[in-house]
Amino acid sequence: MIVVATADFELYHDVVGELRDRDEVFTTIEVGENVPENAAVIITDRRSKATFSDVDRPVVSGESEPARALVDRALTLTRGGEGKTIVGVDPGRKPGIAVLVDDIVTAVYQVALSEAPSVIESEVTDVSDPIVRIGDGARLQGSSLINDLDVPVELVDETATTPYLGTGTRGMGDVVAAINIARIEGEPIDEREIEPTDGELQLIKDRSRRHGKTDRAIDDRFAHRVASGELSIDEALAEHRAQSTSNDDTDR
Repeated sequence: MIVVATADFELYHDVVGELRDRDEVFTTIEVGENVPENAAVIITDRRSKATFSDVDRPVVSGESEPARALVDRALTLTRGGEGKTIVGVDPGRKPGIAVLVDDIVTAVYQVALSEAPSVIESEVTDVSDPIVRIGDGARLQGSSLINDLDVPVELVDETATTPYLGTGTRGMGDVVAAINIARIEGEPIDEREIEPTDGELQLIKDRSRRHGKTDRAIDDRFAHRVASGELSIDEALAEHRAQSTSNDDTDR
């Protein structure tokens, strides 16, 4: 049975709601009360975790966002798992992200590259020894993620991780690839610096021309910033447009 013990009302509300939605058996106690003998795992807030340091039960702690992740880890522990969290990432302009707890998929995402680091960080906050595994394809975007994350990262050979997609599964390839990447051991990596090729920069400039409202492409300097993940195409176009306008005004 899961025991919820927290003085954090928001966490209490969200965790209890999540457990009820899943029809899970649980009970609640006040922080400092005796833990029931049939408790399998305790969910609490960060501040109260130390209260249960001498309790012979696994303790899952965190904040209300995301409560789903806390409940996922708690349920994994009730099944006798270790609660090991691995995040797989198929890099690209919109990376596929998959969260696995003891090889069970608990969440998937596909977001803009600029949003990916915060999504990944939120999934591994308060998690003991998480691993983020990033595929080695889309090398510029993958390098940007590796350099932006402050968690242990492994670089994975993503060969053959994207399966054949049958009818009705359009758009799922990056997410399925992320699941497969999470299940493959990679090489630990702290940072990855890659200089974009002339061809890669030209592709970015061509995309900016198609994406913009005028038939005008960003220059090499902005293309480098897009390649590194510092700017999106829209942000680069906006800055490039503002700079060009400023230069035009100065010339007058």
